[in-house]
Amino acid sequence: MTQSVRSIFPLAVAFSAAVFAATAMAEPVPYPDGYRHWHHVKSMVIGQDHPLADPFAGIHHVYANDLALQGLGSGSHDDGSILVFDLLEAQEGDGVLTEGSRKLVGVMVKSRNVYPDTGGWGFEGFAGDSREQRLTNDGGQACFSCHLPQAEQDYVFSDWRR
Repeated sequence: MTQSVRSIFPLAVAFSAAVFAATAMAEPVPYPDGYRHWHHVKSMVIGQDHPLADPFAGIHHVYANDLALQGLGSGSHDDGSILVFDLLEAQEGDGVLTEGSRKLVGVMVKSRNVYPDTGGWGFEGFAGDSREQRLTNDGGQACFSCHLPQAEQDYVFSDWRR
């Protein structure tokens, strides 16, 4: 090996490793097909006067796959855990609050190796009823910043009421 190749080789290996790591961390969160058949964890309403009203005002239904359900309450989730919040417009009329159109589907996927910069969770939002239109463009950092206060619960707000 010539001197120039020997000096460039470690840089090329380091660059390739960095590109591979960045690609692995940037893996998109998949749409959670069939989530409405998972465990329903809770429902809640965020009103217009709440600090998160823009963009989260509406009716939230939270769903967990089997792995995520096991982690709720224990404060620790295994890789493969998926939590979904289905956000629907809240419509009021005649003293009744009902679901309107879907605003977004928010997803958290646990994979410590793929998402190390966001507490081991991948975050994504899908617009309305779309399975392709993604709302997260920062690798989940904005979502994770809101979840940081929940570090002791593995960054999860929901709990399983028994």
